[in-house]
Amino acid sequence: MATKDELQAIADQEIDDAKPMYAQVNNERREFTDAEYDQAKIDLGNSKWEAQQFGYVQARQEAYDSTGNQLDQLFWDIHNNKLDKTGEWYKAIKAVKDANPKPS
Repeated sequence: MATKDELQAIADQEIDDAKPMYAQVNNERREFTDAEYDQAKIDLGNSKWEAQQFGYVQARQEAYDSTGNQLDQLFWDIHNNKLDKTGEWYKAIKAVKDANPKPS
């Protein structure tokens, strides 16, 4: 897991590598100012940090089965006396969490 400073250094390099970058202002195309380059670096660094720290949340949400299917799994786990780590619901949720771990 990268530190915020490491991610910022990567972002800085990516912006430097992308130069020249342009803005459209009053129907005129012009190169970014130094302040705009600085802000682009900050924004990209923050974006990389957010993705690293919280990207797992969206990945989990996309991977979880629908609520209806999860409730059906729970019903059958209860019906089959498997409301423990051997149940289908637990195994499905665990698989998603293992595939998309929370950063430590």
